[in-house]
Amino acid sequence: QVQLVESGGGLVQPGGSLRLSCAASGVSFSMNAAGWYRQAPGKERELVARIFISGSTNYADSVKGRFTISRDNAKNTLYLQMNSLKPEDTAVYYCKITGNYWGQGTQVTVSS
Repeated sequence: QVQLVESGGGLVQPGGSLRLSCAASGVSFSMNAAGWYRQAPGKERELVARIFISGSTNYADSVKGRFTISRDNAKNTLYLQMNSLKPEDTAVYYCKITGNYWGQGTQVTVSS
């Protein structure tokens, strides 16, 4: 049974940082592509960042240079380091792995 559990969300001021984590069981991040998505109120879910089996990554234009996706194969955990956060980054963030498995989401709110 595949399970993805996100953590690390919260309330942060503009310009601040957060690191999201996604711990997996029943599936390996080292052998699958994975990504972070987000959904803001009233908007469609969108891709934020992806990491491939090779370790290569790509990012949405809106987060390039501010967010970094990574994984720890030993811990079987996916990360999203988010710096220079903006109010428009406010959303529920989800991790996803190949096979259309999703986590439950973690809320990120950027506000002063």
